[in-house]
Amino acid sequence: MSVDKKTAEKVARLARLAIPQDRLEPLADEINGILGWIEQLNEVDVDGVKAMASTVDMSLPLRDDKVADGPTGGGQPDNIVANAPQTEENFFVVPKVVD
Repeated sequence: MSVDKKTAEKVARLARLAIPQDRLEPLADEINGILGWIEQLNEVDVDGVKAMASTVDMSLPLRDDKVADGPTGGGQPDNIVANAPQTEENFFVVPKVVD
């Protein structure tokens, strides 16, 4: 795929970028260079390569999946809402935002 000056102008307009006319040709060249790198990356054989999120092989420590009552523990809803300006039946009351 090759990008010409007219296509670069259209892309700039769609991206809401004000690109001067004298910068459109160099922009088209830059886009073509980026597309060339992408084509080059598409040629790389990645069959059998495991996907990774880091260059270091590591795993995160796991914890037991236990149900807890939160940081205060022991089912203390009164303590949880103690500093709230307004509550109702141990729930926070907030002003209506959307009509």
